[in-house]
Amino acid sequence: MKWHRDERLQGDFQKIIKSLGFSHINSKQVHCYRTYGSKARAYARIWSFPKIFQEVLNVKPAYIIEVLSEKFDKLSEDNKSKVLIHELLHIPKNFSGALLPHKTRGRRIGKEVDKLFKMMKSNDQ
Repeated sequence: MKWHRDERLQGDFQKIIKSLGFSHINSKQVHCYRTYGSKARAYARIWSFPKIFQEVLNVKPAYIIEVLSEKFDKLSEDNKSKVLIHELLHIPKNFSGALLPHKTRGRRIGKEVDKLFKMMKSNDQ
């Protein structure tokens, strides 16, 4: 599997973060990578940096967003944005380095994505 930092994707995330008012997300601590050759079924995934590593290494919370190029690149621009929003919704409000699950009491990431995507589109016009 090959991977590299993706500055264009980093810019896309910063635009989404700003447009949706995700002030709890420190965009400098969200790192974007593009991978090639993965056998995973996902379009993208988010990697956390757990508290124990933060404490041992004396570093701030961080996240890595990985897009799987073979699948992600085939999506329309709108669907790419939805996938990126989906990954951002895994980041908790306290930006702790932990990840939120797809389903919790009263919250489903899939339903929130469509609502936030529409809001982002109206904010951009």
